[in-house]
Amino acid sequence: MSLLHHLILYLTLLTVVRGDILRPRFYSKTCLEAESIVRSEMKKAMMREARSVASVMRLQFHDCFVDGCDASVLLDDTPNMLGEKLALSNINSLRSFEVVDDIKEALEKACPGTVSCADIVIMASRDAVALTGGPDWEVKLGRKDSLTASQKDSDDIMPSPRANATYLIDLFQRFNLSVKDMVALSGSHSIGQARCFSIMFRLYNQSGSGKPDPALEPGYRTKLEKLCPLSVDQNVTGDLDATPHVFDNMYFKDLVSGRGFLNSDQTLYTTPETREYVKMFSEDQGEFFKAFQEGMVKMGDLQSGKPGEIRSNCRVANRRPVDALLES
Repeated sequence: MSLLHHLILYLTLLTVVRGDILRPRFYSKTCLEAESIVRSEMKKAMMREARSVASVMRLQFHDCFVDGCDASVLLDDTPNMLGEKLALSNINSLRSFEVVDDIKEALEKACPGTVSCADIVIMASRDAVALTGGPDWEVKLGRKDSLTASQKDSDDIMPSPRANATYLIDLFQRFNLSVKDMVALSGSHSIGQARCFSIMFRLYNQSGSGKPDPALEPGYRTKLEKLCPLSVDQNVTGDLDATPHVFDNMYFKDLVSGRGFLNSDQTLYTTPETREYVKMFSEDQGEFFKAFQEGMVKMGDLQSGKPGEIRSNCRVANRRPVDALLES
């Protein structure tokens, strides 16, 4: 088979389910309490640190876009593998891995070797939204965990803080996600925080101009300059919208007002192809909720077609990829 045929086959497999068909209530006969255990642990995490649930939700995005939803983003580096945790978009940024560890530990006590880490990320992301006031929906489950991870794959795919709406449209369309899906899913920034590192160029050197982003509302720019002066520790964090602990449509209202924290957020309003969706979601929270949950389900369907397993520890693969190939 030619290299081109291999490439076509890989791209096809990325958008279809590997082996078992994903379905709701997948664990109804093998681990009936799986979803309630996940939600209980997410509630505990939120009580310890409100921001943590937003951080867990972000894991789904950084996992699913890199070779499908297979928990590869959770794997620690090994002597033979550079994983995704130190990729450019993840280093000093992705967090709350310990929340997933706690969920996995609780599930292993109840149903050893049954629930995949990949499914934990999907369930926990849904719960992060529901527990902070957003929509609740039925998730499809039955994923396997990846045997490996790739820092290069993550670097090649995940956007930087400087990304704009045009780049994001192209990225999402590669995964059969529409412009509406992309704008709705950007609403994940309704909860959580981001680092000063991500906005320094917006405040002091937008597009190499030596000036701030003109799209920033002046009062908001002043607030950000106080939070993130040139001398700041760039790991200091700021709220992604005006209600960072409540999942609502305030994020979109902020974009309309020129108060988007990230460049990639604000360009959703300054770009004609996405502006109407921002306006619609800012005016109709119910429409945003509906589009968001639909987008999350579609993103959760992304699969790579590679061999998988059920990890006993979400940070470590049980088998090597070569072993899985020999067993297949």
